[in-house]
Amino acid sequence: MGSLELRVKYGIWSRPNYAYGVCNAALLARRLGVPGISVIEFGVAGGRGLLALEDIAARVSRNLGVRIDVVGFDSGQGMPPPADYRDLAHVRDTGYYQMDHDKLRARLAGAELVLGNVNETVPAWLAREKMLPVGFVSFDLDYYSSTMQAFRIFEGPSAWRLPRVYCYFDDLVWPEFACHNEYIGELCAIKDFNSQHPDRKICPINMFRYMRIHDERWNEQIYVLHDFAHPLYTKNVMPTGDLYREIPL
Repeated sequence: MGSLELRVKYGIWSRPNYAYGVCNAALLARRLGVPGISVIEFGVAGGRGLLALEDIAARVSRNLGVRIDVVGFDSGQGMPPPADYRDLAHVRDTGYYQMDHDKLRARLAGAELVLGNVNETVPAWLAREKMLPVGFVSFDLDYYSSTMQAFRIFEGPSAWRLPRVYCYFDDLVWPEFACHNEYIGELCAIKDFNSQHPDRKICPINMFRYMRIHDERWNEQIYVLHDFAHPLYTKNVMPTGDLYREIPL
């Protein structure tokens, strides 16, 4: 129903948060002259999110003419034991979110499923030849420790990612009794990553919820990785003919 841009604007998707991130990453790549991107889900669990990401990527790719590779990272064995209090042991525990590998692989049309400890699988995946730069990442690993390990996706040369990488963080607002804050969980991981990287910062889009047609919970969960040292960071990406290029008297 409607154009791609209209559907993203009004959130007409089963996962509007994924659609927003993938579409805007692809638009950024096209304006930068980058022919393709990778979109990633950390924490695949049963696989419904990865299947949705695969479908969204295919639709966006056809519409915008940008190649999009889809990748899902997961231990494949459910959640490991919490490392310490920052892993929200009062909310999650060992073995949560098991995966049926064979069933999921049979449903995937072409997405890559990478199984194992992300602290090992992410560097190995990044080291491959002909990897498309990362444009969108969904983080759904629940733990502080696992999220910090997944942030290795933002290490290495700038060529491995777009200058601004759209991110969705699933575990910032639920459940209420988790009492999320910047000293535990994903918020703590974001804070610590930012303190360790002077030229890379993960930040929310200021006042993002007020730019949306519908104010939804996921609006508060969209962040962007800014790589200030990226050679394309300062390239102008304002669309040609945009009304703000000139404002007549």
